[in-house]
Amino acid sequence: MMKRLYLLACGLIAVTASAAVPVSAPSAPALTADQIVERNVAARGGLDVWRAVKTMTLAGHLGAGGKNDTQLPFVMQMKRPRMSRLEIRFGDDTAVQVYDGEHGWKLRPFLGRNEVEAYTPAEAKSAASWQELDGPLIDHARKGTRVELLGTDTVEGHTAYTLKLTFKSGEERRLWIDASTFLELKSDGDSRKLDGKMHKVAIYSRDYKVEHGLQVPHVLETVVEGDKFTYKMNIERVTVNPALDQALFAELQPAKLTTVSK
Repeated sequence: MMKRLYLLACGLIAVTASAAVPVSAPSAPALTADQIVERNVAARGGLDVWRAVKTMTLAGHLGAGGKNDTQLPFVMQMKRPRMSRLEIRFGDDTAVQVYDGEHGWKLRPFLGRNEVEAYTPAEAKSAASWQELDGPLIDHARKGTRVELLGTDTVEGHTAYTLKLTFKSGEERRLWIDASTFLELKSDGDSRKLDGKMHKVAIYSRDYKVEHGLQVPHVLETVVEGDKFTYKMNIERVTVNPALDQALFAELQPAKLTTVSK
């Protein structure tokens, strides 16, 4: 869920980040992929608690610019099954991205694009793979996601299990789980094209806090291979099971963009 929020934001704002330096991984307790997933689900609040979450709203600020010196307010609204709406305020403009579970639309007036655009095929494929309110490991078998253990690694000084996720669509991602807390530390993001070349993207999850019985990261940061700047999403408010009108997730209407306050 958090990774999908971050990927949506990256689709609306140019993302640059500093490259991570690989470090050899210390040993971790020998566990199977299923055992790691089970402990991750428990660490995040438990299966029953997550299944009871039907809607969720996240709000905060996105850091933009080379040093994250520009803070852009955002609101992300999510609803089962597989619906989302992200709004980001750019001064007097509001960028929006909506997914109704099957189709997606975006509006980017800050780029001078005042017409609603449909998702590209690549964006639609990514949304279909990632678009889950509770993240890829909760009820992963029901979602058709296969999980494999690749080994261990070190992520920002933490020993981590490296999991390979193969989604129902066939798309593959890696996910790093802390060997001590069993919370997510890092995941693959969508590769980005810079200077005419494709670069790998990693998304880091930090500053976990308990929200309504759920462990939620409050800082997400990208690393774009070969670039030097960072980009952060700071989550400041989490609301679980708010009433969300179905119309929020319909095809965009530019005249009705009022979610994000200035």
